[in-house]
Amino acid sequence: MNIFFKINGQVITPAINGSILEGVTRRSVIALLQSWGVPVEERKISMEEVLQASISGQLDEAFGTGTAAVISPVGELHWNDQEIHINQGNIGEISQRLYDSLTGIQTGRLPDEFNWTISF
Repeated sequence: MNIFFKINGQVITPAINGSILEGVTRRSVIALLQSWGVPVEERKISMEEVLQASISGQLDEAFGTGTAAVISPVGELHWNDQEIHINQGNIGEISQRLYDSLTGIQTGRLPDEFNWTISF
């Protein structure tokens, strides 16, 4: 599973490294976001940065991605005895749109503009 944070209008996800693995769902999410004109940055992000974004009101959404999880919103994080509440525990606009788009493409309800699906 990979994690994404929407901070100040930009989506940030940790860069691929030894512990962050590239996955199909992660790549698909990045491709969808970029096609929608949403800025995506792949880089190291610290929990301190996430906390500060939350305190300043710039942390809009957080969600995990993965094969089984598809898109799973994160409503709350706990770190260093701090509780970080995200979007009042509600699914965010980007998270919902990503979920609807990915599952729509998978099931054929939406057109596959990326040529991700194969028909037999």
